[in-house]
Amino acid sequence: MIRKLAAIGLFVSFLAMASSGMMMFVIEKPSFTIQMHPVHKLFGLLMIVSVVAHLSFNYRTLFNHLKTRSVAWAGGVLVVLMVVLYGVALNNQLPADLAQQMDAAAAQIEAAK
Repeated sequence: MIRKLAAIGLFVSFLAMASSGMMMFVIEKPSFTIQMHPVHKLFGLLMIVSVVAHLSFNYRTLFNHLKTRSVAWAGGVLVVLMVVLYGVALNNQLPADLAQQMDAAAAQIEAAK
């Protein structure tokens, strides 16, 4: 039963994360991103829980996939790309006054709900 719940949770959270992420990608307005943030954040947490459950049931299969040289390389390249992009994003800071305005606006929207 838990395996089935994890699979459904993973599927639905993927749909929510993918659709909200694509909408934020296409509609490049900070106001829209703030508006979609609760959906993206909530289903992101559900996705994390679902992935942990899914991996706990299927970790042997994942390790078997990693024995293939090309798959291991592709995984390694993706991990390096992720680390580099996190580094770029974390070093690309907004001006403090603009960041404070955006944080205040987001907090005001969250409090209104």
